[in-house]
Amino acid sequence: MCRAVFIGEYQHILDEKKRLAVPAKFRKSFRPGIVLTRGLDGCLFVYTIKEWEKIAEKLGSLPLGERDTRSFIRMVLAGATDGKLDSQGRVLIPGYLKKYANLKKEVVIAGLFNRLEIWDKELWESYKKNAERNQDEIAEQLGRLGMY
Repeated sequence: MCRAVFIGEYQHILDEKKRLAVPAKFRKSFRPGIVLTRGLDGCLFVYTIKEWEKIAEKLGSLPLGERDTRSFIRMVLAGATDGKLDSQGRVLIPGYLKKYANLKKEVVIAGLFNRLEIWDKELWESYKKNAERNQDEIAEQLGRLGMY
């Protein structure tokens, strides 16, 4: 089976019941289930069940001797929730995750290869502007890693 690849940027509305429609082109990948968790930079990470199993396995195998590692594992694993899309392709965003990502009504869903990210629209726009200002520096760093 071909691996799902998520790309693109999609603007959506979080309804009054804290439900968010997953972009139609990605819904098939989430039919077996969906996992949401605290992400980095103030967003939520969204994984397919298959991809989540890989991530959870990696996190679960990290050494617990370092405080920062334990903290990160707790943030991601304890912050996760699994579920199913409803008949209209929506997922419920639990209150603690909505609060964590400061989600208001307007959100952006960004496709990032093996996951989706859910951002408050204002925060996404701010993050994107900052990244665009620093793109030359970022490209140089990626060049040193052999990406360019």
